[in-house]
Amino acid sequence: QVQLVESGGGWVQAGDPLRLSCAAAGRTLNTYAMGWFRQAPGKGRELVAAITWSAGNTFYADSVKGRFPISRDTAKNAMSLQMNSLKPEDTALYYCGACTFLSSSTYLRQREAYKYWGQGTQVNVSS
Repeated sequence: QVQLVESGGGWVQAGDPLRLSCAAAGRTLNTYAMGWFRQAPGKGRELVAAITWSAGNTFYADSVKGRFPISRDTAKNAMSLQMNSLKPEDTALYYCGACTFLSSSTYLRQREAYKYWGQGTQVNVSS
């Protein structure tokens, strides 16, 4: 059993920073990549950022590029998302996911590439 546990969500004002973390627990996870997705009310789950585990290649949604650097700690099997200059439109439930097989950069932008998911952490940004 693999569990992904997110933490770090909360309420902030526009312009404030927030840091999300995701840790994998349970049996050893053969990770190819991990990613952050978000889902706002009435919308689908969309990619925020992803990172490949071995090479550390990163992928970002255009809406967060330059604001939300993603990083990973392979020794701790953990991943973080530093969210800077938050905007009200960043309000959503943020999920971390783990991809366990070799995938193209295009496929890593899709939720179908991720086998394991956390329960999500809520981020609310007020104007």
